[in-house]
Amino acid sequence: MPLINLPEFATDLLAEFVERNAERIDTPVIQPAEPFLDIAGEDLRRRIFMTESETGASLCLRPEFTIPVCLRHIETATGTPKRYAYLGEVFRQRRDGANEFYQAGIEDLGDIDLSNADARAIGDATGILARLLPGRRLAVTLGDQAVFEAVVQALGLPLGWQKRLIHAFGNMTQLEALLASLVSPQFVTGLDDDIARLVASGDEQALVAYLEREMQKTGYSNAGRSALEIARRLKEKLILSETRLDDAAFHVLEEFLSLDVPLVNASAALSGFADAAGLKLGNALSRFNGRVAALSNAGVDLSCLDYRAAFGRPLDYYTGLVFEVTVEGSTAVLAGGGRFDRLLTFLGATDRIPAVGFSFWLDRIETERAAA
Repeated sequence: MPLINLPEFATDLLAEFVERNAERIDTPVIQPAEPFLDIAGEDLRRRIFMTESETGASLCLRPEFTIPVCLRHIETATGTPKRYAYLGEVFRQRRDGANEFYQAGIEDLGDIDLSNADARAIGDATGILARLLPGRRLAVTLGDQAVFEAVVQALGLPLGWQKRLIHAFGNMTQLEALLASLVSPQFVTGLDDDIARLVASGDEQALVAYLEREMQKTGYSNAGRSALEIARRLKEKLILSETRLDDAAFHVLEEFLSLDVPLVNASAALSGFADAAGLKLGNALSRFNGRVAALSNAGVDLSCLDYRAAFGRPLDYYTGLVFEVTVEGSTAVLAGGGRFDRLLTFLGATDRIPAVGFSFWLDRIETERAAA
C-alpha cells in the first residue's frame, strides 16, 4: 500500500510490526455504525461521523481500528492465535488536533496465556516508542478494570449498582456522582400513585397486569418494551434508589480509588488494601500479580510503570488491563490499549476469544520527534 501523507517514520513502524510477527491488514473506511454505537461507549459515540446507505442503514467513518479488525477476523473465519497490525486513517472529533488522523497498532487475538499477552502488548508499545523516540524516558499508567469489578462485587451491592459503577470506571466525574447518589439516595418520584403502590408491594404479576391495561387503554408504546420489561425496570429503579452505601463501604471504595503506586509496589498495596478491608479479590488479584511477573520476565522496565486504581480508558469494551504511554513530563498520550475479552463474542464470534491490543497516535509521536 502506498504511504501517502504519512509521517516519515511510518516505514520504521511497519518494520517493527513485521519484527513482532504481526500481519498488517486494512479495513474499509466506511463501517457499519451499529457496533460502535452499541459497544464502544458514550465517549466515542458522540465523536463519530455518521452517514447512511441508500437503504437507510447507519454507517460511519472508521473512528478506530479495534472493532473493524475484530469484525474482519470473524468474517474471514481465521483461526487463533492471530496477531494483526494496522496503519491508516481514523475519523473522529477530538478536543485537540485534527478530526482526521493516522493511527497504527497491534491486536493480539486468541492467546490464552493472558499474563504473557498483556506483558507483550505493553512491551511492544513501549519498545516501539523507545525506538521512535530515542533518549526519551517513557511513562506508563496502568489500570485494571477486573480488579475494580472485584472490589465492587465484594462489597455486595445490588447488581444494578454494580453495573452502573463498572460502566463508569475510568470516568472519575461520573463515578463520583454515582458514589454521591449511593451515599445520599434520591428516591423515585413522579410515578402514578397506583404504579408506585404496586412497585412498592413487590407484586410483579399485579404490576404487569396494570401496565398492560393502561397500555391498551392509551395505545402507549415504550420503544417496543413489554409490560413485563417495564415492570422489571421500575422495580430495579426502586431498588437502586433505595440502596444506601454505608460509610464503611464508601470509605473502602474511596481508599481503593486513591491507590496510585509504582507497579513494583502495586501487588503488595492491593493485598494490603484487601486484607484491611476484609475483601476477597480472588482471581482478579491473582491475574494482576501474574501480569506483573510476566512483565518482569519479559524484560520490561518496571520503573517507568505506575498503577493507578481509578485509571480507565473511555471505551466500554475493555475488561481487564488498560494502559497509556506518554513521554515523562508530558500529558500527550502516544499509545494506549488494553484487554477486551468479551468484544469478539459481542460482535458475533461463536467462541470466546481473549484479546488485547494497543494503538499509536502518529501525529502526537511526530510532534514529540520534532521537539527533540
